[in-house]
Amino acid sequence: MRPAVLVLCLAVSGYAVTIVLDDPALPRMLLWFLAVVVLHDGVLLPLYSGADRALVRLSAARRTRVPLVNHVRVPVLGAGLALLLFLPGIIGQGGDVHLGATGLDQRPYLGNWLLLVAAMGAVSATVYAVRVLRAGGCSRIDRSGPAGPP
Repeated sequence: MRPAVLVLCLAVSGYAVTIVLDDPALPRMLLWFLAVVVLHDGVLLPLYSGADRALVRLSAARRTRVPLVNHVRVPVLGAGLALLLFLPGIIGQGGDVHLGATGLDQRPYLGNWLLLVAAMGAVSATVYAVRVLRAGGCSRIDRSGPAGPP
C-alpha cells in the first residue's frame, strides 16, 4: 500500500507543478518557499529543539513519578498549530475578503487564539496535577536501590 500512496502523492504533486508553472508569480512563490525553509531549518528548529532538550533535562533531573515533559509539549504544539491557522486573521491578512465573505471583521482572532492557548495550558496543568495527586504527591522516585536490613 505504501508504494501506491507514494505514486499517488507524486501524481498529485506533478499535477500541481503543471498548474504552478504557468503562474507568473512562480519566482515569488519559490522565494517565499526558500525563505521559509531557511527560517525554519536555520532558526526555528534549533530554538525549539534546544528548548525541548532543556525541558527533558529538567524533567530528568527532577526524577518525579509523573514526568512533566509531555504536559508541556502537547499544549505548546497545539498552540503552534493553532497559530498557523489563526495567523492570517491575527495579522489582518485578507481583511476585506474575510469581511465580504463572512460579514465579520478579524479583530477577535487574537483573543480567540489566546483563549485557546490558555485553555490548552489549563487542561494540561489540570491533568498533570491529577496525575501527581494520584501517584502519591510530589514525592521523588528513589533510585538508590533497595535499602539494606535495619
